[in-house]
Amino acid sequence: MEAKEYIESGILELYVYGLLTESENLEVAEMAKNNPEIEQEILSIEKAIIALSSSFSPFHSVANFENIKARLELKHGKIVDFKPASNRTQYIGWAAAVLLLLGLGYQTLELTKTKGAISTIGNEKNKIEREFAYLDQENKKTEKSLTIVRDIKNTNVTLGGQAVSPTSFAKVYWNKETKTTYIDAAGLPKPPKGKVYQVWALKLSPTLTPTSIGLLSDFESNSQKIFAVNQTVYAEAFGITLEPEGGSLSPTMEQLYTLGKV
Repeated sequence: MEAKEYIESGILELYVYGLLTESENLEVAEMAKNNPEIEQEILSIEKAIIALSSSFSPFHSVANFENIKARLELKHGKIVDFKPASNRTQYIGWAAAVLLLLGLGYQTLELTKTKGAISTIGNEKNKIEREFAYLDQENKKTEKSLTIVRDIKNTNVTLGGQAVSPTSFAKVYWNKETKTTYIDAAGLPKPPKGKVYQVWALKLSPTLTPTSIGLLSDFESNSQKIFAVNQTVYAEAFGITLEPEGGSLSPTMEQLYTLGKV
C-alpha cells in the first residue's frame, strides 16, 4: 500500500488514539520508521489533538491559582493533587467524537440518497401519468373513429387517387340527415411545408360547382387521420386538392389528389 493510501485509510488516527491492537501498533511503527511521510503525518495528528485539547483546558499558572485561592479565602485550604488523565483516555474520547461525526456524516449521506430516490419515484410517477393521459386520449379518438365508421346512417364515399398522386386514396363519411361530414385521410401523403389539403363538395351538373367544406389542418399531429369538416348540404361527388396554407377560393385542379362520386 502506498504512503498516501495508508495515510488516507484512517489507521494513523486510530494509532494515535491508541485504539489499535498490539500487532497493528507494531505495523504502524514499522511503517513510520521506514517512511518519513507517515512519521510526519503521525506527528501532525498528535499536535492537532494536543492543540485541540489545550483549547478546551487552558493552563493556569501557580500565581493565578494563588490569587483565586486568596479571593475565596482558602488560606488554610489544602491543595488536592489531581493526577492528569492518561493520554489514552483523551485519545479514546477524541476517537469517539470522530466516530460520532462519521456516523452523522453517514446518516446525512443516506438521507440524501433517500431524498434522491423519492424524487426519482416522483418523476417516474409523473411520467407514467402523462403517458396514461396520452393513451387515454388516443383511445377516445379511436373509439370516436370506430363510431363514425360503424354508423349505418353514414354514406361512405371512396375517393381514388388522381394523376398527381395515383396511389392516394381517402374516404368520406357523410350523414345526409344531420349533414355531418368526416374525412378519413389515412391514404394521403404528408403535405409539403406551407401546403394544406382542402376538401370540396362537388355539384357535377349542369356545370361543375365546387364548394369548400374545410381544411385538413394539423395533418401530421392527427394520429387517426380522421377529420371533421363543415356540414355538407348537397354533393354529387367529393374531391381533395393540395392548396397553399389557409386554403383557396377555388380548387387547384392540377393538385387534385383524390376524387369520388357519391
